[in-house]
Amino acid sequence: MSVVDSAAPRVVRGACPHDCPDTCALHVTVQGGRVLRVQGDPDHPPTHGALCTKVSRYAERLYHPERVLTPLRRVGAKGAGSFEPIGWDEALDTVAARLKAVAARDPQAVLPYSYAGTMGLVQGDGMAARFFHRLGASLLDRTICSSAGGEALAATYGRPVGMHLEWFAESRLILIWGSNSIASNLHFWTFAQQAKRAGARLVCIDPRRTETAEKCHQHIALLPGTDGALALALMHELIAHDWLDHDYLEKHVEGWPALRERALHWPAERAAAVCGISAEEVRALARDYGTTRPAAIRLNYGMQRVHGGGNAVRLIALLPCLVGAWRQRAGGLLLSSSGWFRPHLRTAWLQRSDLLAGRTPRTINMSTLGDDLNREASAAFGPKIEALVVYNSNPVAVAPESAKVVRGFAREDLFTVVLEHFLTDTADHADIVLPATMQPEHWDAHRAYGHTYAMLNEPAVAPAGQARSNAAIFRALAARMGFTDECFADSDEAMARAAFDPEAVDAQALAAQGWAKLRVADAPFAEGGFPTPGGKVIVDAPGLGVPDHVPNYESAQSSPALAARYPLAMISPPARHFLNSSFANVASLRAAEREPLLEMHAADAAARGIASGDTVRVFNDRGEYVCKAEVSARARPGVVNGLGVWWRKQGLAGTNVNQLTHQRLTDIGRAPSFYDCLVEVRAL
Repeated sequence: MSVVDSAAPRVVRGACPHDCPDTCALHVTVQGGRVLRVQGDPDHPPTHGALCTKVSRYAERLYHPERVLTPLRRVGAKGAGSFEPIGWDEALDTVAARLKAVAARDPQAVLPYSYAGTMGLVQGDGMAARFFHRLGASLLDRTICSSAGGEALAATYGRPVGMHLEWFAESRLILIWGSNSIASNLHFWTFAQQAKRAGARLVCIDPRRTETAEKCHQHIALLPGTDGALALALMHELIAHDWLDHDYLEKHVEGWPALRERALHWPAERAAAVCGISAEEVRALARDYGTTRPAAIRLNYGMQRVHGGGNAVRLIALLPCLVGAWRQRAGGLLLSSSGWFRPHLRTAWLQRSDLLAGRTPRTINMSTLGDDLNREASAAFGPKIEALVVYNSNPVAVAPESAKVVRGFAREDLFTVVLEHFLTDTADHADIVLPATMQPEHWDAHRAYGHTYAMLNEPAVAPAGQARSNAAIFRALAARMGFTDECFADSDEAMARAAFDPEAVDAQALAAQGWAKLRVADAPFAEGGFPTPGGKVIVDAPGLGVPDHVPNYESAQSSPALAARYPLAMISPPARHFLNSSFANVASLRAAEREPLLEMHAADAAARGIASGDTVRVFNDRGEYVCKAEVSARARPGVVNGLGVWWRKQGLAGTNVNQLTHQRLTDIGRAPSFYDCLVEVRAL
């Protein structure tokens, strides 16, 4: 990689790589080969010059004193984090030899594990996918964040598509549903604030009284996992008062009569009892939504991390169709815009699934890693997992039911390779750690899931130490494995520049300014035209039926005996200054979060003799988590908020909140039910 150096400051265009809908355009100021500051691009409409606190301090992460800058080999026990430096040749030779040995028995015994440590099309699953497809390794079902909602939208709209971010500024009513936008979707919040200043009403629907909820006109604090019941009751009210767009329903919704019949069984009183709110809150919200135009919903992924999360997303996604909100550009819904990019990505070329050459490897769900790492070979499961290659993820910290995950990573017969920036909980269990570049040090291309701009990231500085890009590492491993396919010679830059279909994405604009807008109509579904086979929204989806409220696995309603022992529902929303487990080791951001906390309502705390600052034991049948309690108005009665995701080794007893979560999957999308969890709390 060639990076121009100069004594004078210069600005390099980039894109934020992290798992956030905003996918900001960056201006990286460099002088003397060093990043001085990272700022938002003022000309990029979604970013408009602003960055979140986390990414604005990116230089602090880039030059962190604990960054891994050389390949490492384990010399202590797994999990102890004891390593010695080795050279790249020795590291790559070791990895290739072990992978060859495992693959000679069965390549499916090799498991790649990755997610959204970078959202890049090149450093994410470009060259890596080519490598693992050529090897014939197990495939990974990447479900841990959004697959319940994504597949629910696809079942309803045809793909995960929605309204444009910018037009929320023109909405008159915005329902912010399952989203702490100030912390996790800052640029949407700026447009919502514009709407608010122009007279719009903002309603936050969330079990937790978040920073966002505090700044909305109304907060509806429903119980976790009851969003589908609320959506059905809103439909009941819309029907009862005839706040419906009958023309839109007739022309653009397939299966409306069956949905109408289901909704009529959900009066406000029934939903209120399930949701733990008042019937008047349901009626008032329905009245606002049924009589205000344009009305928009910003749905986020927190609410789909429960057993019935997929059904709930389907129901909420149908609400704009009932009232014809899609007719205006400031009406409709946005959960994800990723489906707008799908037809315009050169995915087949980037990932080269043809390298499987007719093989059909098994698929392992990343959300059941704890169970799968501990399985023996069987006819149903296939070979035991013998080798694990982790990149762009920290599963020991973020995967559910982490005691099982740790047990699997501790296996002496499991060969583990981790591509990383730091010695995370996962890297501590590795046999070989390979130092990876960060965003200002490599080429990449990015789509977004919160707006419709394609992005290009240009390297601003040379890699620190001996770090190499993910793509370069997999390219080198391919050579040592004897893979001679021409695709392994493609450079990072060539892959980044060719990631998008040039007929859909203006390559000149992308090269000149670092971003280019997709050609999507301002009001894409004003006259229907959804990306379904018939162009209509689908209610009765094949294999799924008509959506309904699906109760949590763990609740007083569905499991009363369990609730008697563990009476508190626990959700684990992200701490404001972290992004999943990223940034948890950046000194200034960790200082802002102070320490791992459990937020409790005053009534629940008083009943247990707990005061703010007390050390508490949070527990259930799966394990325990020790942290500090904070008696807070952010928690509603009966629900505790275990803020995450702290690294396990940062916890008071070496665990984090995922010690308590389970591996049972959502109704749609095979995703984890992180927020479907019962616990009890005791003071220590």
